[in-house]
Amino acid sequence: MPPPTNTDQLTNQIDHRALRIRENGGPANDIVPTESTTNQRRRTSVALALGDAHPRAELEASRRQFVDYDGLSWPSSGTRERLEATPDEAEARLEKLSGAIRTILECIGEDPDREGLLETPSRYAKAMLYFTKGYEENLKLIVNNAVFQEDHDEMVIVKDIEIYSMCEHHLVPFTGKMHIGYIPRGKVLGLSKFARIAEMFARRLQLQERLTKQVAVAIEEILEPLGVAVVMESAHLCMVMRGVEKTTATTTTSSMLGCFRKRTRTREEFLRLALNSSR
Repeated sequence: MPPPTNTDQLTNQIDHRALRIRENGGPANDIVPTESTTNQRRRTSVALALGDAHPRAELEASRRQFVDYDGLSWPSSGTRERLEATPDEAEARLEKLSGAIRTILECIGEDPDREGLLETPSRYAKAMLYFTKGYEENLKLIVNNAVFQEDHDEMVIVKDIEIYSMCEHHLVPFTGKMHIGYIPRGKVLGLSKFARIAEMFARRLQLQERLTKQVAVAIEEILEPLGVAVVMESAHLCMVMRGVEKTTATTTTSSMLGCFRKRTRTREEFLRLALNSSR
């Protein structure tokens, strides 16, 4: 029998973690995909992470790359460290970030010791950690068992969710509104959770295109509905304050899954209800 590969070992570790969540009464049944697909998805994502996936596995993983098993979304080692930090480690991170901000002030020609800037490194470090607080959250904690069995089978739309995020290219904000719709298949999610899911992914360094898809795929993973639709409209300060400097330009992105992608009438109904009345 051949020795286990790195992929097998890491997959087994994830399986054991998921089992402990279920045994402790966590919402794993709502977040973790069904048993028939769980191992395949995990093996694919693990294989991609280790660089030993086949082309077919890469294709199968393309739609699932945005939400991993615990809902953190392709976390780096730094994400894990921040999420699991002790109070002392969090304080050390704040001091390190403050020092970096002081260096930036010096590099642009400012005096970080003058009165107006004396506390700016500390203030901005705290603000940056707040702007990116989504790295300290995950879907399991946000959903918190708020998935309910329900036979409602018509479209549900939560619209005009205010979004504040930061462009990962220039570290400046982009703001806008997100509209989320889905058609249930035996399960519904507490309405406030849609805004919280959007907030979690928005409070990270982002691209609008990725943010839109992350929210859609997360809802699909949680509810396994007939379909999910997400549309986001936003203005990017990187287009206003620099570059082309177009103050009136806005960007609209969408992610359509399931019946919203397959059925034109379903998609059009969502867009009409979500967009026309929100302007």
